[in-house]
Amino acid sequence: MKRSIIYCLLLSTALWAGCNKYLDKEPDNRTDIQTAEQIAQLLTAAYPQANYILFCEAMSDNAEDKEGGGSSYDILNRINRQSYRYERVETAPDDQDSPDYYWMACYKAIAAANQALEIIESSPDKAQLGPHRGEALLARAYAHFMLVTLFAKTYDNATAASDPGIPYVTAPEKEVFLQYDRETVAYTYEMIEKDIKEGFPLIDDKIYKEAPKFHFNKRAAAAFAARFYLFKQDYAQVITYASLALPGDAVDNIRPWNTILTNLQYNELETEYTKSTLKGNLLLQEANSFWGDAYPSLRFGIGQKIATNLLIQNNVSGGRYAYDLYGASPRSYNIPKFYTHFVATSINASTGHPYNTIPLLTAEEALLNRAEAYVLLGNTALAIADMNAFISQNIQGYSASAHNLTNSKLTNYYNAPLQFAAMYAILDFKRAFFLHEGMRWFDILRWKIPVTHETLEGEQIVLTPEDNRRVLQLPALTQQAGLAQNPR
Repeated sequence: MKRSIIYCLLLSTALWAGCNKYLDKEPDNRTDIQTAEQIAQLLTAAYPQANYILFCEAMSDNAEDKEGGGSSYDILNRINRQSYRYERVETAPDDQDSPDYYWMACYKAIAAANQALEIIESSPDKAQLGPHRGEALLARAYAHFMLVTLFAKTYDNATAASDPGIPYVTAPEKEVFLQYDRETVAYTYEMIEKDIKEGFPLIDDKIYKEAPKFHFNKRAAAAFAARFYLFKQDYAQVITYASLALPGDAVDNIRPWNTILTNLQYNELETEYTKSTLKGNLLLQEANSFWGDAYPSLRFGIGQKIATNLLIQNNVSGGRYAYDLYGASPRSYNIPKFYTHFVATSINASTGHPYNTIPLLTAEEALLNRAEAYVLLGNTALAIADMNAFISQNIQGYSASAHNLTNSKLTNYYNAPLQFAAMYAILDFKRAFFLHEGMRWFDILRWKIPVTHETLEGEQIVLTPEDNRRVLQLPALTQQAGLAQNPR
């Protein structure tokens, strides 16, 4: 399987109501938003307040049938099961953690970004609002990028001009039912790149007086650009932007897993992992999600086979990862990364909405994306240097002499030519580091990695490199906006 890696809405009534609740009270109160502080507050809604991890993780090769178990929420079990089987996830638009819910959350975020941009454009203080415009453009680009990544074919220069994309919305909506064109993946990427190029120079961290990691700060914007260009296969740009996300020594930018985090207790690690003060976290977002409580118990997730292959055995470094695996049995294996907090529906209510803080962009991803770009441009020496920086913070009992990679160590471990072996190592590091975070699915998409899911009943569900099921189906409500569904 490893060798094959290289060798080879939109705006429904429900969305409108959720996206513009404040319009219920005063239809044109958007004119009340005038100051930089008010625009900044509006932009807090320009990030998807939903979670893609549950379905991305279940679709990836980080999931196996653990038998039994399951969440106390039936809808989560259904999303977990149907994603594992590559079936259409059948949920209501407001069912948290589902693809439909994420789609709508992205367009809600885009609506907020577009509203901010319109206000800025008409403001007499437009020149002073440049940093806010930069944030709005990056936020709009990010939400569209996540949509095109999940709901359209992965970028391929040979077919992008004909592959259906997703609607790129650049203006605030003033009508409930509009007709939209999906355009193409190439067009979607062109618009994302345009927003990145216009927005990035405008980003100024000084405007984020509080919680800068919940906004597109400069390093987060650079990390996003590096991810975008990795998908676009523009590897020189990946290196440029990833380096901006990693100022100074790369080691100083990433989480100290094998020193500080590995010494924390379960509850301590659960709360520490997504703190804004923790090195490695570049962009965080609170998402309305059950994931933090559900993922250890879901039937389809990390079990004995995956835990052994990824975490319990030595990896290419000759050591084991410093990630502590908890759980009384394979049914509950997990690495504590998410703390769920509830927001009560009212002061005296006993019920509420669960929220998780999700790391949207990290220094570790930027580092390994840069290493990948180095490999693809033929500079394996710099790629190995980046991998060794990663190893120094992520391997138990790290010793440079024992664990650092060399050319021979890579080729011997993977029994492959150096360039291939280096790429395998990077993808293996990413897979292990981002367990429970959904990121493995993006590498599976980019590299067309085949996935086979087995059930305890003996069934095999095979996802081949060209399988249409790699592309999530658009929400059924989007047909009201004139959008063609993805082929099956």
